[in-house]
Amino acid sequence: MSINYFGYQTTVLNEATLSGVGVHSGSKVSVTFKPAEADTGIVFKRTLENGETHHIRAVASQVAATDLCTVLGDAGGASVATVEHLMAAFYAMEIDNIIVDIDGAEVPIMDGSSIVFIEALDRAGVDILSTKRRYLRVVKPVRIEAGASWAEFVPYEGTRFEIDIDFDCKLIGRQSWKGDITADTFRKELARARTFGFMRDVEFLWASGHALGSSLENSVVIGDDDSVINIEGLRFENEFVRHKTLDAVGDLALAGAKFIGCYRSYRGGHKLNSLALKALLSDASAYEVVETSQPREKPRGGELVAVSGPMFAPWT
Repeated sequence: MSINYFGYQTTVLNEATLSGVGVHSGSKVSVTFKPAEADTGIVFKRTLENGETHHIRAVASQVAATDLCTVLGDAGGASVATVEHLMAAFYAMEIDNIIVDIDGAEVPIMDGSSIVFIEALDRAGVDILSTKRRYLRVVKPVRIEAGASWAEFVPYEGTRFEIDIDFDCKLIGRQSWKGDITADTFRKELARARTFGFMRDVEFLWASGHALGSSLENSVVIGDDDSVINIEGLRFENEFVRHKTLDAVGDLALAGAKFIGCYRSYRGGHKLNSLALKALLSDASAYEVVETSQPREKPRGGELVAVSGPMFAPWT
């Protein structure tokens, strides 16, 4: 199934629940996917230990941190960490509206990829709503640079990612992944790519309160001799850049709408992805919000029409 640029908004048909541990907190956590009405977007319903409930929208303005993962937070002090793998699954599988009921501060890492979330969405099923979907169409290049790293959006008829990484590690080195993102492409080429890290960084991360839930069951670990410690090895020869692409899909899902354009990055990560998205959304001349005027029919030329940005406001 490819992304339908001219379709209706969607939600899940049934509830689905997953349980696991947070890769950084090491704490047990459960998430339940629940149907939502059109124009709800992706909303995390966070229940605190004192019983308070916070609704945190999965949009760029709610990004609270991007150091080792993407963290969403609200003005009340509630937050949800490591949302990127789940957001990537929602984006690729065309889920526009959903309530994510979560009882902890971090989305469970599962196997370190997006595939378990996709399988849960398969079980839940998709409900097509009666409201048309809106998109952010990139109409001019937007680029940011940070030292040797850079990222940019450029116009493109489709949704494309071109991701390059370059590590001072013989096992990884420079790797690239380039392709249009469809549900099939994501499921086959990106969804199973796992998060990764270096054994030499473990003690530092533990001391800083991170990676407490990391294990060989949910992370690819690279030893001091630049070899993979995991007995089963890699799932793809270039699994590292595939996972970085997966992360980028999840981070850019925080636009609040699917984008039509190409995203390129070199030596990027969560922070760079977030900064690039905010640069795009802060320049009203760089994009337009579009929708189809004739839903459920094959569009003819010119049927994509611009709609009012403030009416949709995916970046708030």
